[in-house]
Amino acid sequence: MIPIRERNFDAEFMLSATRSSGPGGQNVNKVSSKIELRFNLYTSALLTEEEKTIIALKLANRINNEGELLIVSQSERSQLQNKEIAIERFYSLLEESLKPVKKRRATKPSLASKMRRLDHKKMLSKKKNDRKGFDFE
Repeated sequence: MIPIRERNFDAEFMLSATRSSGPGGQNVNKVSSKIELRFNLYTSALLTEEEKTIIALKLANRINNEGELLIVSQSERSQLQNKEIAIERFYSLLEESLKPVKKRRATKPSLASKMRRLDHKKMLSKKKNDRKGFDFE
């Protein structure tokens, strides 16, 4: 299986540039530096069906009704830098979603950790006992 970063998804990206929001003065009003990267997950030829289902499950909140993964970048003043950031975020999202989940191994607490817990409980108990007022009668 070819790693995600070695596959060339450039042909499957739909990039659009719009005006960015926020501070920036005249540059914001003149330059379209905000980049929207759209990637249609279901029509991709570079992903296997198994990979598509895993990504669809893990990134369900980022995929719209048309099956598009939408990534927006507007942090930089340059359109080129925002494009690079969006593409990097795309690859890291796919890698993270395709990373297998580590199986949990059940373990028992060590004797030292049990002792630390009990010592902490005794310390808190003593602190609360010391707060009680004295009965002078």
